[in-house]
Amino acid sequence: MIQLSTIDYILIISFFAITLFVGVFVSKKSGKSASEYFLSGRNMPWWLLGLSMVATTFSTDTPNLVTDIVRTNGVSGNWVWWAFLLTGLLTVFVYAKLWRKSNVTTDIEFYELRYGGKPAKFLRSFRAVYLGIIFNILAMAGVTLAAIKIGGIMLGLEPWQTVVVAGLITVVFSALGGFKGVVYTDFILFFTAMAGAIGAAYYLVGLPEIGGLEKLLAHENVTDKLSLLPDFSNTEALITLLIIPLAVQWWSSWYPGAEPGGGGYIAQRMLAAKDENHAIGATFFFNIMHYALRPWPWIIVALASLVLFPDIASIHKAFPNVAESKLGHDLAYSAMLTKLPAGLLGLVLASLAAAYMSTISTHLNWGSSYVVNDFYKQQIHKDASEKELVTVGRISTVVLMVLSALLALVLQNALQLFDIILMFGAGTGLIFILRWFWWRINAWSEISAMLVSGVVSMVLTFTSLGEVLFGIEGVLPAWAKFPFIVLITTIAWIVVTYLTPAENTSVLQSFYQKTQPGGPGWAKIITDANKEGVDITTQSERWSVPSGIIAMLLGCVLIYSCLFAVGYWIYAEYNLAIGLTLLAVIAAFLLKRVWSKVKANIL
Repeated sequence: MIQLSTIDYILIISFFAITLFVGVFVSKKSGKSASEYFLSGRNMPWWLLGLSMVATTFSTDTPNLVTDIVRTNGVSGNWVWWAFLLTGLLTVFVYAKLWRKSNVTTDIEFYELRYGGKPAKFLRSFRAVYLGIIFNILAMAGVTLAAIKIGGIMLGLEPWQTVVVAGLITVVFSALGGFKGVVYTDFILFFTAMAGAIGAAYYLVGLPEIGGLEKLLAHENVTDKLSLLPDFSNTEALITLLIIPLAVQWWSSWYPGAEPGGGGYIAQRMLAAKDENHAIGATFFFNIMHYALRPWPWIIVALASLVLFPDIASIHKAFPNVAESKLGHDLAYSAMLTKLPAGLLGLVLASLAAAYMSTISTHLNWGSSYVVNDFYKQQIHKDASEKELVTVGRISTVVLMVLSALLALVLQNALQLFDIILMFGAGTGLIFILRWFWWRINAWSEISAMLVSGVVSMVLTFTSLGEVLFGIEGVLPAWAKFPFIVLITTIAWIVVTYLTPAENTSVLQSFYQKTQPGGPGWAKIITDANKEGVDITTQSERWSVPSGIIAMLLGCVLIYSCLFAVGYWIYAEYNLAIGLTLLAVIAAFLLKRVWSKVKANIL
């Protein structure tokens, strides 16, 4: 436990006061209607939404998760989430404009735009509960767990004390300010969080016990953790850390903030953008910041922690009051922060509070938007007034906060939760990518994928009978579970797609006319409409998806080059750093030319 100075208290209290003021200030306008409360009137600029996306994905569990990964699998272990860049850039250059054109209030509302009848209504309501409540609570519990660990290590707080203090402030400004309050406070939270992360990394590397960056990188506990790529001679590590994430995971798995085809709170921000170009700009800015620049302060602190706390036993020895059920490598990040001096300590604690509040407030508003728009309004009270919908949104915000806090009290580590959520979304991602461009996919495709993925994941993840039930006892290695779930789920939903009737022609024509996805996957629907004398094609430009895919690939080269270049500049490997920096410049030049073609198609 550390002692806070007067300056620390001033910084922390000032931060909380400003955040609460913003929530109260915008509460009157946010409470006018459900559209204002959940989308702020759809007039947000790209830069503000982009900063909000970055702030949202910088949660208290993120540095803990990265620390756990680095200490366990080295820097290269981060490919388990770096691979999601492909998903993110596909959303930028292909799906962002489609989401904005759809003009839905939530991405769950999409189901009754794309599909029809009772299956579509069921899917919309079920996904609202499944994602908005169950998965959302899991994600928030992981974030709150990290806050509990930080509060325990740094301030000596009991878990319930952290939950009450952090949760109460967050739920107040989230419930009052709605989406506009979330986005405006995210602007403050982003800069606070980044300043704290960079300041902490800079100071901690200079500690006498570490002796600067050069000595850190040469330390015996650190040298085998530095590689940005897995050891190619270690087949299992290569498959687990690099091949599966890049070959399978990015397109096949649903994960909050990295949904194939866009979705969740990323879709919420695209839907709140002024227009399609602002939606594209916001998501691209987010991906650059999220993958290329932001990980390195956390990675540096994680590497430094290996010098001061080489194993879990050393963490436990330094902090004996931490419950054994909460011990893990992820605690090392909080342990390192206890070394910070007055002033910087207050800034870092404020930055961690910012990280927590930005993520939780987004999840609360996003989750309650599902509850209100896709469940309450559809199943409980179809004629509810705007005032009633806002009230239900505020109540559901509080309920989601309470349930996630209770779950956090029984969890152990963030990586454990990350793996569970990843498994449960395995195999569903391909549908989210193809449903915009292949008319034959129907509501039963998604229902079957969700059901099969959930059942197979539970069997393989939570019971030792999994391999026996599937007749593969002793054959299925740990790394093969994820692709196995993807394979079974994909086969299941494709078979179901062809065994069930296609969606009603009028539904498909209406969807195409509104969103104009284009491509050969809609040729039959366009041809049939023309035969009926109906023109559903409203744009004469060429199909932009091929240009979008080229832009996606160039964007990957640009951002991965930046990510690696920053790493090699830090490692003082200047030849590689210079080469990758030049590659990033070339990729940026080529991307600018391609991007102009993509934008021209949506003007």
